[in-house]
Amino acid sequence: MKALGYIALALLGVLWFSPLDIWLGADFPHHMLQHMGLVAVVTPLMVLGFPHITAPFAISPLAGAVVEFVIVWGWHLPHLHGLADGSAGWLILEQSSFLIAGLLVWAGALRAPQPLAGAGGLLLTSMHMTLLGALIILAPRDLYAAICGRAPDLEAQQLGGLLMLGIGTPIYLIAGLSLVGRALETKGETA
Repeated sequence: MKALGYIALALLGVLWFSPLDIWLGADFPHHMLQHMGLVAVVTPLMVLGFPHITAPFAISPLAGAVVEFVIVWGWHLPHLHGLADGSAGWLILEQSSFLIAGLLVWAGALRAPQPLAGAGGLLLTSMHMTLLGALIILAPRDLYAAICGRAPDLEAQQLGGLLMLGIGTPIYLIAGLSLVGRALETKGETA
């Protein structure tokens, strides 16, 4: 299992230090790939690969989902997104808070005493991520261009929203359903 933790660290390095914005051709999809990579890919691999190190992050699955909701939606408000886009210090704060939020959700969900509680936290997270991704895709204008001082690029924003939906929704949903399956197996064994 430690191999999963090392894979997570390697992915973290790629997300934080590779020129994804150059490869993707726009800033917002790069931001969303970093964001979703952190909260939906890197952090569950860290929790599975480094269980002792990530154990302190195991709070109530509902509390973890609420904290992540506040952090994710907060950083997607135009003003806060603009701060992170224009300053290395704010960007580090944003990315660090995404990492911590992901650890809280996944450690809480995967270590919950009742698998259904963990499933509830992941499914709630899936719903709010899906809603935010849909709002970003369906927005009639670029929400962030003016605050970030760049030309409007609605297609880049829509691609970012699609990345949010395409990465986050299935990962949270599948993991949540897996925990539901685990709960049903456990219940079947005790019956």
